[in-house]
Amino acid sequence: MYNPQLETFICVVESGSFNKAAEKLYVSPPAVIKQINLLEENLGLKLFVRTHRGLTPTKAGQSLYQDANYIIQYCKDSVTRARNAMQKGENLIRIGTSPMTPAQVMVDLWPKVEEYCPDIKFQLVPFDNTQENAREILANLGQNIDVVAGIFDETMLSLRKCRGLELSREPICCAVSIHHRLAGKERLTIGDLYGEDLMLMRREWSHYVDTLRDDLWKNHPQINIVDIDFYDMEAFNRCENRGSVLMAIENWRYVHPLLKILRVDWDYTIPFGLLHSPEPSPVVSRFLEAVEKIAGKETLKSLG
Repeated sequence: MYNPQLETFICVVESGSFNKAAEKLYVSPPAVIKQINLLEENLGLKLFVRTHRGLTPTKAGQSLYQDANYIIQYCKDSVTRARNAMQKGENLIRIGTSPMTPAQVMVDLWPKVEEYCPDIKFQLVPFDNTQENAREILANLGQNIDVVAGIFDETMLSLRKCRGLELSREPICCAVSIHHRLAGKERLTIGDLYGEDLMLMRREWSHYVDTLRDDLWKNHPQINIVDIDFYDMEAFNRCENRGSVLMAIENWRYVHPLLKILRVDWDYTIPFGLLHSPEPSPVVSRFLEAVEKIAGKETLKSLG
């Protein structure tokens, strides 16, 4: 699917020398050098500056390194999706998972789902959470991935051409770097956010977020709202690197190891649940009905 020399190239960049890369790859240094020479020849690019002090990636090498990990993962995911397509006729629910759409809620629910649907199996399908991937996957749920767990509202569902089964209303929280002045708190007040850059999804992505935005804009102008276009790892890195505050939910607490998610003393929430095709297959429909029954029972328990 992809040139395996890319993996050798990545190892050389990260190791800083052919010898160290060879040790990690359990091959000889000449074999590593030969692979890099062939890669440079095939691409028509010089990827390294080679001196007696070691290796330094050229600008072309740096650019390729940034993309190579994504290329390799995308190809692996493509094979996974192809295999999943072969299993489409089976009683199998394919659950898409990424850092921003964790499948833990489904893992927790599954023993109860099996009580209603003992014949249904589930499979986790990892995907790279880029804006392009999210748009493609959500618009084509039922082809390679059946359901994805995440936050949503009617605006987002309409935009992404899918439907959602609400399981809970999640409190809108804030994520900060563990080195941020607010990280020592267990809970935030709105006043704690004064003077901070608060990263919010752009307007018209979710009316729940827009309602929060309008409240802050009108009543708390001391908070500087910064628009973001998409929740991906770059957004979490920006939050950590720049010392900003990022709107988040507690389900994202494991997305970035250097961020802490804190509840805020406001009443804003956002729906969380399962995104699925507008016309789910019979198997997916049975699965969704089972989840809805389970969610209903859990709600009754909490009310009782």
